[in-house]
Amino acid sequence: MDCLRSPFLSPFTSSPQNPFALPRPRPRSKALDSKPPVRSSNASDPWSLSDGNSGRPRPRPYRRNPRKPLSDDDARRIIQAKAQYLSRLRRNQGSGAQTPRWIRRTPEQMAQLIEDDRDGHLYGKHVVAAIRKVRALAARPEGSYDMREVMASFVTKLSFREMCVVLKEQRGWRQVRDFFAWMKLQLCYRPSVIVYTIVLRIYGQVGKIKLAEQIFLEMLEAGCEPDEVACGTMLCAYARWGRHKDMMLFYSAVRRRDILPSVAVFNFMISSLQKRKLHVKVIQLWKQMLDDAVEPNRFTYTIIISSYAKENLVDDAFDAFRKMKKAGFPPEEATYSLLITLSVKHGKGDDALQLYEEMKTLAIIPSNYTLASLLTLHCKNANYTKALVLFTDMERNKIVLDEVIYGILIRIYGKLGLYEDALKTFEEIKIIGLLNDEKTYVAMANVHLNVGNYEEAVEVIELMRSRNVELSNFAYNVLLRCYVAKEDVVSAELTFQMLSKTGLPDAGCCNDLLRLYAKLGLFEKAKVLISQVRHDDIEFDEGLYKTVLEVYCKEGMIDDAEILMEEMENVDLAVDRNTKTSLMAMYGAAGGLLKAESLLKNLEQPDPIAFSVMLCLYLENGDSEKAKEILESLCQTNGGLSTANQLISKYAREGKPLVKADIYIIHLICT
Repeated sequence: MDCLRSPFLSPFTSSPQNPFALPRPRPRSKALDSKPPVRSSNASDPWSLSDGNSGRPRPRPYRRNPRKPLSDDDARRIIQAKAQYLSRLRRNQGSGAQTPRWIRRTPEQMAQLIEDDRDGHLYGKHVVAAIRKVRALAARPEGSYDMREVMASFVTKLSFREMCVVLKEQRGWRQVRDFFAWMKLQLCYRPSVIVYTIVLRIYGQVGKIKLAEQIFLEMLEAGCEPDEVACGTMLCAYARWGRHKDMMLFYSAVRRRDILPSVAVFNFMISSLQKRKLHVKVIQLWKQMLDDAVEPNRFTYTIIISSYAKENLVDDAFDAFRKMKKAGFPPEEATYSLLITLSVKHGKGDDALQLYEEMKTLAIIPSNYTLASLLTLHCKNANYTKALVLFTDMERNKIVLDEVIYGILIRIYGKLGLYEDALKTFEEIKIIGLLNDEKTYVAMANVHLNVGNYEEAVEVIELMRSRNVELSNFAYNVLLRCYVAKEDVVSAELTFQMLSKTGLPDAGCCNDLLRLYAKLGLFEKAKVLISQVRHDDIEFDEGLYKTVLEVYCKEGMIDDAEILMEEMENVDLAVDRNTKTSLMAMYGAAGGLLKAESLLKNLEQPDPIAFSVMLCLYLENGDSEKAKEILESLCQTNGGLSTANQLISKYAREGKPLVKADIYIIHLICT
């Protein structure tokens, strides 16, 4: 067998002669031999003129007019065949050359192929048999077999490389553990980082992190220095199963050893961190990656742009986007969609539209999510013409509308006052079976609410509830506004309680219910609601401040009103004219005439209502001089005479007696 591996002999050399065998018959003369000798040639060109001279006679083609034969009748055929062969060689040059496999093999490789008995397969038959035998152990319970007995027939038959192949082709972690233990008992075994990396990869795929850590420590104890692949395999195992703390600790240890993971490992790590919404750590790892001069690829840029967008870092996201295009990586539609949504969210509508135009230039068809963001932008800007153009683009690109876009379309119809179109679109969604999102229901309920169809709005919300669609805070808010508009106190209070169970109501909901109480004169319930809002630490907005102050004024709660006014000054909220007029009446009723006068002086342009309030206060206190001054100012304003007449009529209706001097003053001024 050693002779077959000699580079000087052909792998098909015949066996040497037996010295004890009978002598061979004497060969005949070459002249008498009809068959030409077969000669071996090491030339690269397999064609020669002698190959065509076969000893077997060939039938000559029938010709009507036989011509004079050539000196060698097969010469033309051989020349043509050789020309075709050379043409094929020229055509198949390079990596795709269709050269027969036996031509590419050296004699040593042919001898090894015959010895391995692969028969054209990737591995030898004994390797395939070992793989199947170890895989079959997966059907047997753990502890019911001994790997030494199972692999007894393969002792000394598998080389170290072949044992690594058997280990790599296993699917179960138990078979890997047992075979690796048997493998270490073989004479040809030598500790190598390659075999340990194979075991680490399989353990990491099935989540056996503890076993992987033990194998890694064993590799260090065996004197095998971990390389980039082994460390990257361990990092990917941590990342795959969400062990991010251990992953970052191991990454720090790897960097201390000056081992730099590949970009694929970095991608695996940042992708795992992003799935757990750890965008801050993604950004930190990205910066370390740039500091280590690791070249990011398209997937890396996509992940980091997404994390920047989730953290609302607009400038950083666009900076990474520009670097991505500069590096020659064309962004995907999802990347454009993230940046468009981010721009719309932060009020950068021009950037969003520029990105959309860039998508159209690159022939990237936008998704429904991208189109929904652009439609939302046009709705905010009340630019319904561009929204119509966008719908035209969707029809041209044959984009099927989803429920989100239908909901935006309903809101657009509502803003334009196209009530019938909105109702028709809602019924169309209901027929085609796309009515599943609560935002679509709420959009239609808002349209009904804005046109005053409160019953229809309540019916839409009840339809949503009957279809087991969970009501959000926004849906409860719309339902509360419907009941407030209908002045249905019981239903409004019940809706407010249900809203409080889902979470703390916002200032708008509290203001709606409080205005209903104030409108119906239910000030006791209003004060209870204000106390509850104070207890729950609900943040006030401008509308809630004014409504609470109005309740305090009507109830004469001076101290509470002054405290609330100080709070409004602290948040830079000014008290409007109507509220100050109510405060003047409250101060006058409580005997604080001086405070009422101070409020009147603070008004830049007092209206007739403010003058009439002070006039009533002066008349009730019997201060005729100041009443005369206020009455003069009242008559000089627009509508002052009408207000004075209404005031006299009011006193007459209420039966309040006026002093003669007061009547004289009023008569004198008005005439």
